[in-house]
Amino acid sequence: QVQLAESGGGLVQPGGSLRLSCTASGNIASIYSMGWYRQAPGKERKLVALITKTGSTNYEDSVKCRFTISRGNSKSTVYLEMNGLKVEETAVYYCHTLAQSDYDPRRDYWGQGTQVTVSS
Repeated sequence: QVQLAESGGGLVQPGGSLRLSCTASGNIASIYSMGWYRQAPGKERKLVALITKTGSTNYEDSVKCRFTISRGNSKSTVYLEMNGLKVEETAVYYCHTLAQSDYDPRRDYWGQGTQVTVSS
């Protein structure tokens, strides 16, 4: 099994910044990608940003140039630096990884989610 622990959500004013962190732990054999999704009330969960095993990144169009995804040295931690936050980006942000454990084939794992509220 692989567990994801998220931190860094909270309340921020429009135009402000937050940094989310997520660390994967457990019987990890290989991590293929790590990323962040968000889900606003009444809406579907959508990709915000991801980083692959090779370091390639992918961003949702609306966050390009404002958000930056990066990895820690261990490559089992991922960060999402969010700048210029907008009210409409209020959502629960979920950490995701596509990983293989010592006991299971490659599959998706999700964190519990961290609330990001953008409000004045």
